[in-house]
Amino acid sequence: MKVPSYVFDIAEKLHKNGHEAWIVGGSIRDLIIGRPAYDYDIATDAHPQDVMTVFKKAIPTGIKHGTVTILTKGHKVEVTTFRADGKYTDGRRPDWVSYASTIQEDISRRDFTINGIAYNPITDKIVDPYDGQDDIQNRIIRTIGDPIERFKEDGLRPFRACRFASQLTFTIEEKTYQAITRCLDITREISMERIRDEFLKIIQSPRPSIGIDLMRKSGLLELILPELLTGFGIKQNRYHRYDIYYHNLYSLDAAPQENYQVRLAALFHDIGKYHAKRDVEESGNRTRSVFYNHEIIGAAVTKRIMRRLKFSNNDIKAVTHLIRNHMFHYTRQWTDGAVRRFIRKVGLENSEALFELRKADRIGNGLKQGDSNSVRALKKRIEKVIEEENAITVKDLAVNGHDIMSTFSLNPGPLIGKILSNLLEVILDDPDKNTKKNLLAIAKEIVVKEDVEA
Repeated sequence: MKVPSYVFDIAEKLHKNGHEAWIVGGSIRDLIIGRPAYDYDIATDAHPQDVMTVFKKAIPTGIKHGTVTILTKGHKVEVTTFRADGKYTDGRRPDWVSYASTIQEDISRRDFTINGIAYNPITDKIVDPYDGQDDIQNRIIRTIGDPIERFKEDGLRPFRACRFASQLTFTIEEKTYQAITRCLDITREISMERIRDEFLKIIQSPRPSIGIDLMRKSGLLELILPELLTGFGIKQNRYHRYDIYYHNLYSLDAAPQENYQVRLAALFHDIGKYHAKRDVEESGNRTRSVFYNHEIIGAAVTKRIMRRLKFSNNDIKAVTHLIRNHMFHYTRQWTDGAVRRFIRKVGLENSEALFELRKADRIGNGLKQGDSNSVRALKKRIEKVIEEENAITVKDLAVNGHDIMSTFSLNPGPLIGKILSNLLEVILDDPDKNTKKNLLAIAKEIVVKEDVEA
């Protein structure tokens, strides 16, 4: 099994100083699967002080639990002493930790068999006491030992099981999966910050819909995202193959994996439809469902969800902005001014993310693929407007507030903002008027009108 040279060097140095060194955890799992491995952890019989004596660049990052971080060649590698965990009374961490003497004892405390494999790069030996390699071969997620006991030790582990299912497209072994429902009381006590971090890993996996639907069936989703469940079973119009819930999930799958904000927006983009749903009558005593303003409602619901999950203000602002604007309807009849207003409303810096959301929404309906012709046309129109360097915001105007105040002897106040906004509306339709002379002439008309109305 090939490991990076910097990891091998750490293991070799521990070995030369009379200690064992086993690579453990997700990196070994990923190497066996054939996936890229990035974070390498080493388990050793050396105590933390011994590790810090062997390595000059060592930081006691988790000394209470026997962990020392080695800095080498621009990388960080956690080295942890073999340990055995005590009782878990808070559903998060052991009450106490004691050092163990063998790698087998250390593995026995871990969560899943696929993470319970250890590799010694010096002797080229693999230790796999719980048949994790077989479970990898069979694409199964199974706990080490009794699943209820494992999940009650740490209420985050059920989320991790769903996350691995999404990341690896594995199935959760039936006994392990059934135990999730029986441990929801422990999971309910986990902090939202920890749940958010695990949820984000699901969101950024290749097939997040797998993990989220497993969460739905097990009861986990109701604990953290009951709003998402409101769309389950609610049919849409003929342009959608799926109900609201699955449309949201498949839109999430279709969103770019590297952009978690767009993925969150895709998951929540139609979450407001449950509240916006209205049935209208058609000819022949038929009715159809409409969802007017669901994007406005959805942005408000998403804001509450993201606050509850302790997302940053920047994330909340970005995601809700995308949701609020995802229902734009471009036609060839749009003037250049209308295109400029779209750019002004959405923000040029947000346009690509919005188009990615729109593409994911289209794919998520189950009937179409890729960008629509109208979106492709709008992209070209935006490029044309940008190339012409036309005014987009108030800052692009040939005059500013000081010019207005000095020319017309006005004091600072709402009138200045109103004049600049009116000037911008003129320029959006006719950029050639963006000269100081033209704008001051237009501003004079506004000032005179305001004086007359006053």
